[in-house]
Amino acid sequence: MENRVTLGSIQKTVWDGRIPLEIVLASSESRTFDQTDPYLISYPRISYLPSLLPKLRAFFSNSLIEPDSQPHDGWFEFEGVPLKWHYPVGLLFDLYAGADPASKTTSIGDESPDRVSPLPWKLVVHFRDWPDEELVRLDADGMVMNDAFINSVKEADFLRNGTAKGIMSLSKEDSSGLWKAVEDDAESSSLKVVQSPIPPSIPASSMQSSQLLPSRASPTTQTQTVGTILHTLLPNLFPSRRTPVLAKPVLHGAVIPMSAPIEEVVRSSAYGDGWAYLVVRMMG
Repeated sequence: MENRVTLGSIQKTVWDGRIPLEIVLASSESRTFDQTDPYLISYPRISYLPSLLPKLRAFFSNSLIEPDSQPHDGWFEFEGVPLKWHYPVGLLFDLYAGADPASKTTSIGDESPDRVSPLPWKLVVHFRDWPDEELVRLDADGMVMNDAFINSVKEADFLRNGTAKGIMSLSKEDSSGLWKAVEDDAESSSLKVVQSPIPPSIPASSMQSSQLLPSRASPTTQTQTVGTILHTLLPNLFPSRRTPVLAKPVLHGAVIPMSAPIEEVVRSSAYGDGWAYLVVRMMG
């Protein structure tokens, strides 16, 4: 019972996590160029950027050069890089903008003179010139985003159990409610649904590396840790199973201990789609 309470507490902290965003309209699409006021919001790490598009389209409507554009025409970029809309915003931030994450030697909020805070995360939104070579187009009904999310949940379930029956057996209400709950930031109902297909024992294959590839390590009777998995996947970056030497694993903006059991990491810290996305951050 104590372990369940602990996991539940970690899950709530993860799902309560937010990132301050400062979003501006692309100057090439604005009647006032760089004079448009930014859209400011504290956004859940577990949510997805497309959910913001209707509000952003309305907010920037008076500034758009092309007033006939639609919310689903919107896409985001950071420093010239189109952002993959099917990744949670917390993962995108850790991949592209996260400064040195919190660790035993670095605390959140510690700022040295030569260190610039990445917050608020400054993004640019576009409503034209969709980057077809980098991103799959969205649709007006939101089904492309919904299907991408549910397929990711099914994939995670399959890698955990060797079958996606756990997700496939969910009621229609729970299945459709899972994406809706993540989209609406209804964390309590989301957690209830996303936990339902997770079995008592989770193999190491349910973790993904910084390249977002599933681990090929087979589950064994030996406890699999973050260190053993990273050593197997990326031995050149993680020559030690116990101590970060060249790089360190980051999840939800924090360094994950190499000794942390993969099962506990996935059960307590997975995103809404069931994946625990580890970002590899080089040291030094």
